[in-house]
Amino acid sequence: MIEETETIEEFLARCSADVEEAVRKAAAAEILPRFRRLAAHEVDQKSGPHDLVTDADRLAELRLTEDLGALLPGSVVVGEEAVHADPAVYRALQGDVPVWIVDPVDGTRQFVHGDDGFCTLVALARRGTVIASWTYAAARDQFATAIRGQGAHLDGERLFAGPPTPGRDLVVATSHPDYTTDEQKRALRSLWTEGVAPRACGSAGLEYLAVARGELDAVAFSWEAAWDHAAGLLLVEEAGGTHLTLTGEPFRVTGGNALPFTAARDAATARRVADLLRTGS
Repeated sequence: MIEETETIEEFLARCSADVEEAVRKAAAAEILPRFRRLAAHEVDQKSGPHDLVTDADRLAELRLTEDLGALLPGSVVVGEEAVHADPAVYRALQGDVPVWIVDPVDGTRQFVHGDDGFCTLVALARRGTVIASWTYAAARDQFATAIRGQGAHLDGERLFAGPPTPGRDLVVATSHPDYTTDEQKRALRSLWTEGVAPRACGSAGLEYLAVARGELDAVAFSWEAAWDHAAGLLLVEEAGGTHLTLTGEPFRVTGGNALPFTAARDAATARRVADLLRTGS
């Protein structure tokens, strides 16, 4: 619980571990018991066959909403499933109160298919600035955290993205073709060029973690949903990377970005990918 005169930074100093515990408990209670055990009635479609939701998504988000709200009274939760039910919830990102940005199961398609490439994403933001993030790949038992100005860590070890290996093709994870419009496909197709090795992305949260670890050079994404990006973008920043939209500005979790955008392990790579995306837009 935050004290009346306590800052967000002071709250995080006291309670970051409590947030991590809340994320772990939600996954243990609602996600992992259903992993590779989902019944047909526990899986639904939202906008179409590539947009899935499960009971694990819904119940984990409800649990996180309750537990995170209790840790920080006066905060609000912008969760993927809550926004699907009521799009007006998203407007909280524009307000002054602290906002928890929650994706209970990022990579639902992988989760449904029994692939361990999914994670739970939580970020804490205020006035459009992401202050802290938690990324939990429960099936892999990996937990990454970032606090603005204090670095990014994976299982307690500091993350440094570092520059790409000279002379090697840049590996860039891009929006999956199933989720892109024809116009977005044209922009992303500009990455199919000499010196770049694009591939379709999996869980956005895990792709951001790969960039922060220096295992992936960049991502290029064509959608704005804050719950997919907030946690990972802070991980990348705190590991030494950066992110750019088509106008050369950083990505804003509040929206209104020029898309597609990129996040990369260093500034030079981000500029190169952004320049290529502009040629196809």
